[in-house]
Amino acid sequence: MIVYEYPFSERIRTLLRLEDLCEKFWFFVRQEHAQQHHVALATIFEILEVAGRADLKSELLQELERQKQTLLSFKSRPNVKLDQLDQVIAEIDQIIAALMAAQGKTGQHVRDNEWLMSIRGRTIIPGGASEFDLPSYYAWQHRPAEQRVADISGWFAPLAPLFDAISMVLRLLRESGNTSKMIAQAGSYQQMLQGKVYQMLRLNIDETLGVIPEISANKYMLWVRFTSQDGNVKPKPIEVDVPFELTLCNF
Repeated sequence: MIVYEYPFSERIRTLLRLEDLCEKFWFFVRQEHAQQHHVALATIFEILEVAGRADLKSELLQELERQKQTLLSFKSRPNVKLDQLDQVIAEIDQIIAALMAAQGKTGQHVRDNEWLMSIRGRTIIPGGASEFDLPSYYAWQHRPAEQRVADISGWFAPLAPLFDAISMVLRLLRESGNTSKMIAQAGSYQQMLQGKVYQMLRLNIDETLGVIPEISANKYMLWVRFTSQDGNVKPKPIEVDVPFELTLCNF
């Protein structure tokens, strides 16, 4: 199954983008080649661009605290697995404490590093990080892989509390929805949302079907149109029934 996620708000869109960048960072930093480590470092610079909003940290803290209070209210309900509930609440407490302990603006430690900023300034230029442009960076790329990994991991470390918070918020959001089996008749599906506010849509589709969902949604209506894409031509609508699974998520 391929899972497609569609954010209903700019806030969730930002969190999903940061989650994607974090996954990309960890993939490349675990490799050994200098070019792969260059991608990992460039990804940190991308993270700074996306996470530069001053209110992101406070929004995450408020959301985690709100989710904690919601979970605490579940303790009085019957058939609740208290050990699992307490474990999640403890995780949230740890994440909140770590995020509150993180001082300053997100990524300020990178912005204060003149050498990293010189690299960042060149990476936005196509081919701008060549050895004749940045000889010191070229020399760093020839250091042992273990040292490069240690350096990059150290530059990322102050960002870790932010991504722990993002991971928890998105985890709770994904677990909030109920999944239903749907059929897109002649490749098209519509559903009236009647003004109910959702944060994110999750759509599961069998990859063997070879179809691609194009999703449009607001608080009034959800619309999914399935397409197919072959070779170099642009995606085109399909006219057959398509089974899929739909989850509407909201805190």
